[in-house]
Amino acid sequence: MTDQENNNSSSSISSNPFAALFGSIADAKHFAAVQKQQQQLRQLRGDETSVSQDDSDNSVSESLDDCDYSVAEISRSFRSQRELCEQLNINHMIQRIFLITLDNSDPSMKSGNGIPARCVYLEEMAADLDDQDWLDMDNVEQALFTRLLLPEPGNHLIYMTSASTQNLSADRDAGERQILRYLYACFQRAREEITKVPENLLPFAVRCRNLTVSNTRTVLLTPEIYVNQNVYEQLVDLMLEALRGAHFEDTTEFLEEVIEALTMDEEVRTFGEVMVPVFDILLGRIKDLDLCQILLYTYLDVLLYFTKQKDIAKVFAGYIQPKDPSNGQMYQKTLLGAILNISCLLKTPGVVENHGYFLNPSRSSPQEIKVQESNIHQFMAQFHEKIYQVLKNLLQLSPETKHRILSWLGNCLHANAGRTKIWANQMPEIFFQMYASDAFFLNLGAALLKLCQPFCKPKSARLLTFDPTYCALKELNEEERRSKNVHMKGLEKETCLIPALSEQEPEFANSYNLVTENLVLTQYTLHLGFHRLHDQMVKINQSLHRLQVAWREAQQSSSPAADSLREQFERLMTIYLSTKTAMTEPQMLQNCLNLQVSMAVLLVQLAMGNHGTEPLELTFPLPEVENSALAYVPEFFADNLGDFFIFLRRFADDILETSADSLEHILHFVTVFMGDVERMKNPHLRAKLAEVLEAVMPHLDQAQNPLVSSVFHRKRVFCSYQNAAHLAEALIKVFVDIEFTGDPHQFEQKFNYRRPMYPILRYMWGTDSYRQSIKALADYASENLEAMNPPLFLRFLNLLMNDAIFLLDEAIQYLSKIKVQQIEKDRGEWDSLSQEARREKESSLQMFGQLARFHNIMSNETIGTLAFLTSEIKSLFVHPFLAERIISMLNYFLQHLVGPKMGALKVKDFSEFDFKPQQLVSDICTIYLNLGDEENFCATVPKDGRSYSPTLFAQTVRVLKKINKPGNMIVSFSNLAERIKTASSRRRRRTRMPAMSSWIRS
Repeated sequence: MTDQENNNSSSSISSNPFAALFGSIADAKHFAAVQKQQQQLRQLRGDETSVSQDDSDNSVSESLDDCDYSVAEISRSFRSQRELCEQLNINHMIQRIFLITLDNSDPSMKSGNGIPARCVYLEEMAADLDDQDWLDMDNVEQALFTRLLLPEPGNHLIYMTSASTQNLSADRDAGERQILRYLYACFQRAREEITKVPENLLPFAVRCRNLTVSNTRTVLLTPEIYVNQNVYEQLVDLMLEALRGAHFEDTTEFLEEVIEALTMDEEVRTFGEVMVPVFDILLGRIKDLDLCQILLYTYLDVLLYFTKQKDIAKVFAGYIQPKDPSNGQMYQKTLLGAILNISCLLKTPGVVENHGYFLNPSRSSPQEIKVQESNIHQFMAQFHEKIYQVLKNLLQLSPETKHRILSWLGNCLHANAGRTKIWANQMPEIFFQMYASDAFFLNLGAALLKLCQPFCKPKSARLLTFDPTYCALKELNEEERRSKNVHMKGLEKETCLIPALSEQEPEFANSYNLVTENLVLTQYTLHLGFHRLHDQMVKINQSLHRLQVAWREAQQSSSPAADSLREQFERLMTIYLSTKTAMTEPQMLQNCLNLQVSMAVLLVQLAMGNHGTEPLELTFPLPEVENSALAYVPEFFADNLGDFFIFLRRFADDILETSADSLEHILHFVTVFMGDVERMKNPHLRAKLAEVLEAVMPHLDQAQNPLVSSVFHRKRVFCSYQNAAHLAEALIKVFVDIEFTGDPHQFEQKFNYRRPMYPILRYMWGTDSYRQSIKALADYASENLEAMNPPLFLRFLNLLMNDAIFLLDEAIQYLSKIKVQQIEKDRGEWDSLSQEARREKESSLQMFGQLARFHNIMSNETIGTLAFLTSEIKSLFVHPFLAERIISMLNYFLQHLVGPKMGALKVKDFSEFDFKPQQLVSDICTIYLNLGDEENFCATVPKDGRSYSPTLFAQTVRVLKKINKPGNMIVSFSNLAERIKTASSRRRRRTRMPAMSSWIRS
């Protein structure tokens, strides 16, 4: 071609408007020539071409031969150029997303812009495609599948750029061996490309993202194709890493698309079959975690996501159903059960080894123990919140998941109902094979308590929508349970607060609300869990006291058993501290307090016959009981309430003070039910309410020591209680009623039941409103002594004196036996006995000591009660009906306490047996002084021919001086003794005069 022809060609190309898109006229000429003489250029490329790659459009320029270029040719050339540019951009985008390539050419010949640093070279695929060294939308799916099948993709990495620096992150990303992690990373890179690529490449980027989803679906449906890839573990780990890295939302976006793809086509494998291995992995990992491990809470967050996602939650609700629904222990082996079983309680009861909490407690300071307890409580609060959220998610997500989780709860509680049986505590080996653990029910109760909080307010209108007829429903089939919202079983067999009348038929609802079901499930869970643990706590506490005493005695006597006893004490202390910590998490206690206060309100409203949703004000007298809903309320509702407040008094008393404003509702509850057999038939349960009253009232010992616990707010509530008169009467009535419970052990039981009543009476007597109401009962009794039905207060005093006589007499007998045995032991008489006989003697001495202590405590209380009652109530005591009995009792006891017989009671350590002879003498003298102003009382004293003598009172005066009683008391008692002595002399003269007259007449 001549220079002129070249100039003409250059001129025609330069005038073409498309030429501006090329880097130069030469580039444009070259591209046109490529289109016209493609075959020839392939042969000549080595000599006549030079390649340069534009950073923005990847354009290609080559040298060309002489040719003629028309406008049409340049236009066609441009369209081909644009397509090639697009294809090159697609190739680079695919490389950036999937980090794979078919091009293993020299990195120095490639531009570094837009190309990843490392890629996996798909060698076999490149060979199959022969000349094609680029990726496009036709072969990317095959390329991705090939990449996923590579067992060691890291072995196929190549450099894509000429950079010589080491790039570990690029190596790691491109050579990622775990295919699920790799696909998720591809999804992330594709999502980023979608935000950056020009509009013409957007559909291709979206297709790449969709490919990551469809391939993930394939991986999960057919994991067996991929060698040495546990894709389900990878899925769990992927979620854990996302939670730790705070990019969980990105991961869930990916999972949501995968789940949608999985649920759209379930021919190969159902979505449930995909998820079950994932749940299996979670179960295997979670069951071995401890409460205070951070990892546990990451797993729980994974589970929280699962229970929020409707498709996964549906599978989860089915997955946790046990193989044998009637076996209570099987629920603990499910995924939800394994979570509920995590606690600071001992995993194996009694086995302290490998327990991570409160080891060697005697070597820890109280502050260190408190810090550890506080740390555990923080984890517990978080743990309970997570479980609550899981249950809440399942309840709210769909009617199906709601029904399944409620069925799980109802069946679980029914299968574990045997936990409350007496034999269950006596045979622990069988117990733990049949039923779920204490930790299981404690955690479940804490979570259910949180579910109840929205309506656990005393004035909540929702609270009064509770329908107790739920508890009277008999066996229902599955469809009826679903339609009626009834998932608890076996409640119709429970004993209720009062028996239903023969003609009383419950009006069952067509469907029961969630308030009703939540309350029933929560209360039954507490009945199975909290109640049993509370009993254990009391027993452990008692055992610790006995061990501590034995340990100290062994130390003092240098016994070889001291080390063994110390080790036993350490182990038991670890169990005690772990149990106490598990039961005293502050938020759980507050939630339980809210529930039980609300339950008190609810039961009082039912007792008043209120069927509406607005609470009625409590007024007396209460209406007659007719067809009461209380006939459908199981006793465990009231029993749980009582148990909880007694627990607080023993182990978390500060909660009561901080919640004092709620306690008025408890006083209402006790006032209504404690003395009313028509509203609570069970006398044992009514007697328990006296213990509840003692728990919530201010305590005299604490009032004297404000450093222990403030009782200001409780005192305010108790002393200003508007129904004080009715509360005092209810207390005295239950004192009388428990004399005859119908139980074969009623005689022994009544003393335990009356124990808390004495401090209550003492506190009431110190408060004007209560004291006046008690005196009113006494006045009524004085006015109606001859009534057909003896007045309440008269029966109360009669039983009080019976108790005093029996208890102090028994205490005296036991102390006498202890004295004899202590003398025998000190003389060495036991040393010659066989080991078995000596052990029996020791056991006998210990038993007598326990019995003596109990009877001494109770006799101190009864005599003390008589002492303060007689200060203002006199007419009843000086009436002949009672006077002779009380005088006989007082003289008999004085005879043992101050007379010649008192030596028989001088055991080694009075405090060990709570023997307080000085206090008893003082109280007996106080009773005498209180009643001594009545002339007929003084005249009755000498009539006691069994114990009275003037010497007895002289001995009493001597003892009063010896124990440093106030002088005015000693003087008063001396004067009383003289008056009685005078009355005695006068009586003797009167009895002699008729005899002398008779002798004279004869």
